[in-house]
Amino acid sequence: MSADIEGPVVESIVGHESDPSLSEHIHRLRHDGFVEYVHIPAEDMDRTRLRVSSDAGRDYRIALGREHRVQDGSVLLLESARALVVRAGEPRVLVLRATSVSAALRLGFLAGHLHWKSSMTDDVVEVSMEGEVDDYLNRIAELVAVGSVEVQSQ
Repeated sequence: MSADIEGPVVESIVGHESDPSLSEHIHRLRHDGFVEYVHIPAEDMDRTRLRVSSDAGRDYRIALGREHRVQDGSVLLLESARALVVRAGEPRVLVLRATSVSAALRLGFLAGHLHWKSSMTDDVVEVSMEGEVDDYLNRIAELVAVGSVEVQSQ
């Protein structure tokens, strides 16, 4: 990867996040909040030249050889304290609303404890999903069941 005033240039694919040689390191980085994701629309997955922004707000330029193709889960960058992973399609957001102050506190605590990439405004939590929606909803099933948290959109 080389530097450029428009952001770093990614010139190769490190591998796939499910590769046994990469998955443990990526898991640790994800747990510590050091994995960035770039969402690439399906129609652009075959392109070898792209400008993208990660969910952390960093700009990157992808400049791959014609023999390379990104796919969902491609690892474009892997360092000791940062990884850059491709997600196909638009970012998926889970919007949750707490029905009371105590529910908002519990939901905020859980989101932080579970290392969810999220933001909170008043009583609404927006979670940037990195996995399946059911994985997130299962973690807060009790809060949803008793009406403390309402699922606004998924």
